[in-house]
Amino acid sequence: MFYRECGPVDGPVVLLPHGYPCSSYAFRNLMPRLADRWRTVAPDFPGFGYSATPAADDFDYTFDGYARFLRRFTEVLDLSRYVIYLHDYGSQFGFRLAMAAPDKVNGLIISNGDIYEDQHGPKYRPLRRFWDNPTEEGRRELSQAVTEEGFRDEFIGEIDRDLVELVSPDLWTLAWAQLGTPERRENLTNLLADQRNTLAWFAREQAYLREHRPPTLIVWGPQDGYMPAGAAHAYHRDHPDAELHLLRGGHWLLETNLEEMVGLIRSFLHRVPLVAETN
Repeated sequence: MFYRECGPVDGPVVLLPHGYPCSSYAFRNLMPRLADRWRTVAPDFPGFGYSATPAADDFDYTFDGYARFLRRFTEVLDLSRYVIYLHDYGSQFGFRLAMAAPDKVNGLIISNGDIYEDQHGPKYRPLRRFWDNPTEEGRRELSQAVTEEGFRDEFIGEIDRDLVELVSPDLWTLAWAQLGTPERRENLTNLLADQRNTLAWFAREQAYLREHRPPTLIVWGPQDGYMPAGAAHAYHRDHPDAELHLLRGGHWLLETNLEEMVGLIRSFLHRVPLVAETN
């Protein structure tokens, strides 16, 4: 199990679960920018990054399995309070963690992690075809996205040309290199197929926001084929007090809009009640 950690060990925790197809590497630039005051913790999930790849009999490579893993990770590290960064698949793992123990959540930072099905963008169409008709042919189509070129498209597929120049090719090159076994590629295809089961969680996640109203910062890149601007605005249906910013960027704002992100995140964290680890 590999994870990155930065900042004072007794500082307030910012938990950084990563999404698809990346790893904790996605947070490499953000973590040192918060290290003067906050303890940032970013795991590589099993089958991603530098973590091990347990056999399928020993680990459940589904959204449910990864959500359970994240909760266990916080227990092993004795993380009693945290702000959770919700991005991409990590938003599903993080939301379920928050719902399981709302009293442990100091706040949420939501960046291109969607929970509103009616706001899904056009890039969801191939996935939805499979979800509606999960055939072997459809599964082979999903597996064709699990390639280095497919990963490249995930990082730079929709953003303006001048923003493309800001995205390091290390992202897709490293992500593909770390996915270098048939088992890892198969597990990732399984996760793409299993994503249809997240839709049933959306209403529960929306209810969590309505009931608990945690301090929330939403920072969104609308140049996103999966999650356009409407997916960000939709959060105000259930959490109208959430602070919302749309930046000129796409799905990976920590690459293209780092300075803006750091400024907004630091300002938000300064306003969140400063509850550090008590262990």
